[in-house]
Amino acid sequence: MMNFILDKFKEECGVFGIYGHREASTLTQLGLFALQHRGQEACGIVSSDGETLHQFRSMGLVADVLTKDVLKKLDGASAIGHTRYSTAGANTIREVQPFSVTCQHGQIAICHNGNLPFAPQKRAELEREGAIFSSTSDTETILHSIARCEAENTVEAIPKVLKQTEGAFSLLFLTPKALVAVRDPRGFRPLNLGKLKDSWCVASETCAFDLIDAEYVREIKTGEMLVIDDNGLHSFFPFEEKPKSVCAFEHVYFSRPDSIIFGRSVSDSRHRMGEQLAIEHPVEADLVVPVPDSGVAAAIGYAAQSGITFRHAIIRNHYVGRTFIEPSQSIRSFGVRLKLNPVRDLIQGKRVVLVDDSIVRGTTSKKIVQMVREAGASEVHMRISCPPTASPCYYGVDTPRKADLIAAQMSVEEVCRYIEADSLGYLSLEGMLEAIGFENNSACVACWNGDYPTKIAGGEPTIDNS
Repeated sequence: MMNFILDKFKEECGVFGIYGHREASTLTQLGLFALQHRGQEACGIVSSDGETLHQFRSMGLVADVLTKDVLKKLDGASAIGHTRYSTAGANTIREVQPFSVTCQHGQIAICHNGNLPFAPQKRAELEREGAIFSSTSDTETILHSIARCEAENTVEAIPKVLKQTEGAFSLLFLTPKALVAVRDPRGFRPLNLGKLKDSWCVASETCAFDLIDAEYVREIKTGEMLVIDDNGLHSFFPFEEKPKSVCAFEHVYFSRPDSIIFGRSVSDSRHRMGEQLAIEHPVEADLVVPVPDSGVAAAIGYAAQSGITFRHAIIRNHYVGRTFIEPSQSIRSFGVRLKLNPVRDLIQGKRVVLVDDSIVRGTTSKKIVQMVREAGASEVHMRISCPPTASPCYYGVDTPRKADLIAAQMSVEEVCRYIEADSLGYLSLEGMLEAIGFENNSACVACWNGDYPTKIAGGEPTIDNS
């Protein structure tokens, strides 16, 4: 067997929670299904019946493992759920969230979208104090810290612990009596509030609300803590205010185009990025072709601005798993064709503009360019709807090391030669931010310019909490 994954940044994780609905676990399963694109390795749900927490976690896709029989055992009118792609820790059942423990404050469950760069140091400190960890996840350090916190209850302990925490966290906590949602003061990762009749729900993306016919109420604010219990919804701002640093890559690639993220339509952002890309990097061509699926909206924008015909001339196979049987040496490598295949009669003899959201290592882009040439294109021009990705992410995205990022090692001209395109154009940083509509200095763009909002751990300077 061998792995096949397109050369992209890997999605982080997705979280969903609901309070006050008799079908809480079923609605959480549906919410996670809508968020499946944010993580395909594992998923889990913890529910509360008002007295006790009930947990199920498994490796695999939401629809495969969160079955009707499983959901029947997850009693109660509140629940939180998580779908995972590992950005910190190993890939085993021990790492699957939500995590659940019983401590001095009672039962508590947690699920996390983000990353805590300080976690290795904090973990070592807790282990010296006698803590025993069951996973390698950075999220578990939060649970241990809450368990040791001198506080009246879990709701009081949560902000005390998180005030000492630096990094990216959109967190959901569940106790027998309450659901708590918290977003870090810089707001790296998205978190949204919705309402389904008399029930409150929280999700990484608004597309999860659409599936269960819930109303999108608003974005949970940076540094906000929401406590939802039988007395209603209560909002607090327990953290010191810090500069806003929302992840711009959510709009470039991670989020579903039908979501509203950071208060803005993802589809509209990508369309505008494509329009701006056409302004910055025009080319004489016959056809604009998206690299599916994430390049579609930007390609439509590019075609609309340039006046060049748009066609779906590359088809994606959505049924390719993470592994496949490796063919014998007598059969040439399948490569990218397992997932993408050109429509030859559309491409033959045409000057093609390929639009994609990003280039990471460059290996997949090179194969796609070659595939389109073999389908008969007379010219292949690559256009990318974000700037050159030259630095890794430390805030909840699984990215290669800097040494493996092609834009960190080569100039644009060199990348163009490597992928064997006739021309290559990246959207400028200024053009991307303007297209999304982010205010000046309100977004984290470290993966493009290396300017991290915090100092980072793991071979880098430790975090500066000032």
